[in-house]
Amino acid sequence: MTTAAQGIRIRHRGREPQVHPSACVAPTATLVGDVRVGPRARVMYGAVLDAEGSRVEIGEAASICENAVLRASAVAGDQPVVVGDHAFVGPHATLLGCRVGRCVYVATAATVLQEARLGDGSVVAVGALVHARTVLPDEFFVPPHTVALHTPVRLLAAGDPGLAEAVARVGFAQVAFGVDAEGTDRISRYERVAEVRAAEFAAHADDEVLEPGP
Repeated sequence: MTTAAQGIRIRHRGREPQVHPSACVAPTATLVGDVRVGPRARVMYGAVLDAEGSRVEIGEAASICENAVLRASAVAGDQPVVVGDHAFVGPHATLLGCRVGRCVYVATAATVLQEARLGDGSVVAVGALVHARTVLPDEFFVPPHTVALHTPVRLLAAGDPGLAEAVARVGFAQVAFGVDAEGTDRISRYERVAEVRAAEFAAHADDEVLEPGP
């Protein structure tokens, strides 16, 4: 793999990926729309960076590992994915509409949801979840398989009896999809969410796969 490799690049909503000449993008990585890969960044095999109606920015010397998914959105306001310099995003990690500070470590299979912010030098360990709108202070550590939520941040284990109520307070449907969940049953809420997502993804019908770079 040479530094000229730019992966599978797709023009979406009239915008196309931009890869710095010193960056390295694996042939099977997929960059969709307004994706900006910075100097000496590394995007590995199977990773998907999807700007939707917003943007994805990868900082200098940041690493995006195998099968990670970074997806921005604009359905509930502008929610870019911004990854800072020297950050590491592990295999099978998921970043949705969030901001990751410099020198952050997001481990294997960790998830960071919409409008969360990870402070510089923070760590999200294996299988952990940082919920929507959560702000991690600089150098904060989220242990493996735990949930971080609210500001100031609160850590809960998967089996904690207070977890369901704490998650409900986040208002995830509103943050991620602009769907007001107040007074609706779960099936009706999920139906509305699915309609929002279907409308957003419909824009991919006009996507154009670009010719490989030199």
